[in-house]
Amino acid sequence: MATVHLRIGDLVWGKLGRYPPWPGKIVSPPKDLKKPRGKKCHFVKFFGTEDHAWIKVEQLKPYYVHKEEMIKINKGKRFQQAVDAVEDFLKKAKGKEQNSDGKGDSKGRKTSNKPLKILEEDDEDLSALKDTSEKDLTDSDPESSTIERLGAGPGSGFKWESSSVKDDPHFHHFLLSQSEKPASSMEPISKRLKIIEEDTGSTSIQAADSTAINGSITPTDKRIGFLGLGLMGSGIVSNLLKMGHVVTVWNRTAEKCDLFIQEGARLGRTPAEVASTCDITFSCVSDPKAARDLVLGPSGVLQGIRPGKCYIEMSTVDPETITELSQVITSRGGRFLEAPVAGSQQLSNDGMLVILAAGDRTVYEDCSSCFQAMGKTSFFLGEAGNAARMMLILNMVQGSFMATIAEGLTLAQATGQSQQTFLDILCQGQMASTFVDQKCQNILQGNFKPDYYLKHIQKDLRLAISMGDMANHPTPMAAAANEVYKRAKALDQSDNDISAVYRAYIH
Repeated sequence: MATVHLRIGDLVWGKLGRYPPWPGKIVSPPKDLKKPRGKKCHFVKFFGTEDHAWIKVEQLKPYYVHKEEMIKINKGKRFQQAVDAVEDFLKKAKGKEQNSDGKGDSKGRKTSNKPLKILEEDDEDLSALKDTSEKDLTDSDPESSTIERLGAGPGSGFKWESSSVKDDPHFHHFLLSQSEKPASSMEPISKRLKIIEEDTGSTSIQAADSTAINGSITPTDKRIGFLGLGLMGSGIVSNLLKMGHVVTVWNRTAEKCDLFIQEGARLGRTPAEVASTCDITFSCVSDPKAARDLVLGPSGVLQGIRPGKCYIEMSTVDPETITELSQVITSRGGRFLEAPVAGSQQLSNDGMLVILAAGDRTVYEDCSSCFQAMGKTSFFLGEAGNAARMMLILNMVQGSFMATIAEGLTLAQATGQSQQTFLDILCQGQMASTFVDQKCQNILQGNFKPDYYLKHIQKDLRLAISMGDMANHPTPMAAAANEVYKRAKALDQSDNDISAVYRAYIH
């Protein structure tokens, strides 16, 4: 098979493990990032994401030559958005070339076809590489990609090499958070992540786009326990298993564990047994009472906690519950982290949740591969209780917003306006979002299958209002929305989706 000569600036298709090929650009790695040992590889930035990775040469194809082939085998929405981003890049590049040709080049630059040297495993000085798009080119400099040169390279006889992500160090992912701060503000933590310290003291970890990049996750070797297989927990556990984590599961209704046992999970007989046999135990249940009972009840988590054991509370509860659980876990020598998640059942299934964490920061770092598997972004917010506060505020806003949208839809109907037209106009304005479109379409179709239970958003509104009272801060909008959800619950909508609040206005 002919050698593929690639260099910095080239547009490519990069393949990560069992995930589909994704368009990207070969770029210079950060100065402080060492190249993985082993086979030759390039540092690639993927279009349509903020993700970067070291990709082996065998897993790279020239973009233009294989464009039609790749488009035929991948029809996903995110994939198409990534391809569109490449085309926009090409148009801008062509425009810059035309502008440059019109003005002339007083320096008389020459075009070089010399390929960039691919770093060997003993090449330690990555600072020698420069992104050619940011400097003048000379005879000895590798040229950045042009539209014409993208056609170079082999057009056939190229097969993707199958490899195991779990055992392949070349797929360790280098993650860059979306931030306006310069890259120099980043500092490394374990699991090859990059974090950003913001002025508030919070920390953000940008995790992988699960549609293309999560195949690069190197799962922790720690034993993971998971308690609670509801709407959110089921998707989380599924993604942990897919990414190679060793997981023991428990659920109050034991039958829910069966599917995950078939997928490779182990079965825990009690919460205490899970906590005692696992290094890190996650919990995701419905409300503060369920969270307390799971820890403090018969055969509860507390009975299985030993020095060094980690417990992560992912349920959306009040700060007081978090403080209580943190105190009892740490009193036994355990380590505690709260990590409620923002999202829905669909986002949980897709591995695209947003994780809000607070408490023991070392536990947060130990859980990095887990958070990458289950979410797109995680934030560390400081001391225990802060994540609960932030989560309640977010859900207060979401619940109030959903009630207002339902009110608008029913008012449109009451005044003789088309609800579909109202939605069409709404989705063309500043409030356009996937959330608005999906919820409104489901309402118009009479589909209230739960993606996030109505009873849970009402619980969160109630807890947020109580939190406001304790802080002597008014929450009149949330209070009004809470009354609408209470009416919806009285109409037997508790186990439907939050969009079923619509029914409170039509009965």
